[in-house]
Amino acid sequence: MLLENKTAVIYGAGGAIGGAVARTFAREGAKVFLSGRTLGKVERVAKEIVAAGGTATAFQVDALDEEAVESHVATVFKSSGRLDVSFNAITPIPQPGTQGIPIAQLSVDSFTAPITAYMRSHFLTARAAARRMAGQGSGVLLMHTPEPARLGAALVGGMGPAWAAMEALNRNLSAEFGARGVRAICLRSTGMPETETIEVVFGLHASAMGIPREQFLGFIESLTHRKRSSKLSEVADMAAFLVSDRGSGMTGTVANLTGGLIVD
Repeated sequence: MLLENKTAVIYGAGGAIGGAVARTFAREGAKVFLSGRTLGKVERVAKEIVAAGGTATAFQVDALDEEAVESHVATVFKSSGRLDVSFNAITPIPQPGTQGIPIAQLSVDSFTAPITAYMRSHFLTARAAARRMAGQGSGVLLMHTPEPARLGAALVGGMGPAWAAMEALNRNLSAEFGARGVRAICLRSTGMPETETIEVVFGLHASAMGIPREQFLGFIESLTHRKRSSKLSEVADMAAFLVSDRGSGMTGTVANLTGGLIVD
């Protein structure tokens, strides 16, 4: 197993991406500590993992709350004696009111909300984890962004700049902590129709363009080499590989899972 004897913290574990990665990490042998703002959703994922033979514990944690994040990481570290992976998969703000609106029509607050929220959360979770990882001389900080982090895209408001800032933070974390054994990696995928979030986002964009949601999805997928979107399983499997010892050569970079939508 790729992650045997590893300890992983996953924020937003009740969501589609966080849950998929949590299940894959557990399947590969990791002990996973799951958190989210809605405890019921996180507990359901933890129960599925345990039923499949894995080890999982659920916590209610607001990843925008500094005290809550620090307390949670301290609890995990005390329990396990180490922290090997920290993955932040939260969606900190709702999409309606921030996407699908021409940028000239956005209020200042609507534009800056995702930038502030994403940066605050990823800074808090990365800082809390990196402090422990640097002390033990190893660990991986993991995050996920969609393609507008790199490509210019209309009607995404402050989301595109927020995701681009996450990728910049990823590089900076690697530069600061790499010499102490801590890696920082970002997964970049297309939007995934398997997730509730992208269903909402595609609907907002399709409505703004006056076309059916299915037509908008078809247009996005036509831009990829494979003519399809990224899959949750592909993102989760790549996450497990990259945070494992087999991915040790990767840090300060973005793993491109866009299927050719972005060509490096």
